[in-house]
Amino acid sequence: MSLYQKRGVSAQKEEVHAAIQDLDQGLYANAFCKIYPDYLTGDADHVNIMHADGAGTKSILAYLYWKETSDISVWRGIAQDAVVMNLDDLLCVGVYDNIIFNSTIDRNKHLITGEVLKEIIDGTSALFADLEKMGVNIHYLGGETADVGDVVRTVAVNGTMTARWPKSKLVTNDRIAVGDVIVGLSSAGMAAYETEYNSGIGSNGLTSARHDMFSKVYAERYPESFDPNLSNEVVYIGKHTMTDPVEVPGFSVNAGKMVLSPTRTFAPIIRQILETNFDAVHGMIHCSGGGQTKCLKYLPAPMRVVKDSLFDIPPVFDLIQQASGADNREMLQVFNMGCRMEIYTNEKDAQQMIDISTKFGVDAKIIGRVEEAREKCLDVYLNDEKFTFIP
Repeated sequence: MSLYQKRGVSAQKEEVHAAIQDLDQGLYANAFCKIYPDYLTGDADHVNIMHADGAGTKSILAYLYWKETSDISVWRGIAQDAVVMNLDDLLCVGVYDNIIFNSTIDRNKHLITGEVLKEIIDGTSALFADLEKMGVNIHYLGGETADVGDVVRTVAVNGTMTARWPKSKLVTNDRIAVGDVIVGLSSAGMAAYETEYNSGIGSNGLTSARHDMFSKVYAERYPESFDPNLSNEVVYIGKHTMTDPVEVPGFSVNAGKMVLSPTRTFAPIIRQILETNFDAVHGMIHCSGGGQTKCLKYLPAPMRVVKDSLFDIPPVFDLIQQASGADNREMLQVFNMGCRMEIYTNEKDAQQMIDISTKFGVDAKIIGRVEEAREKCLDVYLNDEKFTFIP
């Protein structure tokens, strides 16, 4: 059993998928988000999409950093995580504008102050203002903030996004086909619309990242920051403190801020790609839960996805792997490993998409291709080693 599983977390969410398997899967079985008829107006040419996600256990890391450094601004990053984990999923079905957002914040009032709530809410509004300047309009319609200390040990920051979208502008993944290439967008570095270095970690695998990288001292100081049912052997087993400097060429960053890097949104890039190259976008995958294996769930037919040219692994993933001892296979299943967005397209259209991403300061390149196969499968190359995955 992996450390990830010993901590009560599943990257593949097998039990969740089993629990919801009998629910209506929507109009398009292979789409990244569930898409339903336009129940609001009955318009056959439009659909309704509602999606829920959040910052996950990354909020606990923000709690530790805030308690250790008094830097309350880290909560704005958590607000961004909760938004982007919704927004970038919607991007994958073609939605990038006129979106409604509703937040849900559950807190232990004894530990999470009103000032923290204000940072999260103000951070959400500030992010929407920045996105509006880039043509991505999200309407913040409030939400629910609940004091539920009997349920939540520290704080959970989540949200829901809703959109009404024309059917003619949907990306359903049904057009992914043999012969396609995969344009990958880098999750690390510093985009033109970011103000500091982004490690690329996103908001997945943070339970392992936190416990694997950081010192047992945090278990002693903040017992509220982990499940008391966990074995001591998997709780804060790393060597780092929050403020340890970390080597990243060209940037000054500490260990806490590296793992807390706000999840980068690709919305400005995808918006432009969809507005200029919509017909060339055959499918999109947000490499979130499930990491580099996420695509397997959304392939429309038997085919082999080959990823043999991923980006160089960003330092944060090397640090996590060194601390945890996880093998490459597990890392690929848990983390995005530096590539968090995939666009499936024709080879002739790929360069224009790469150029659009580069214009925004985000590295992009062809990371792989789609080949014939008798079953759905995936080959990923990491450090010159091939790993094969089958659903």
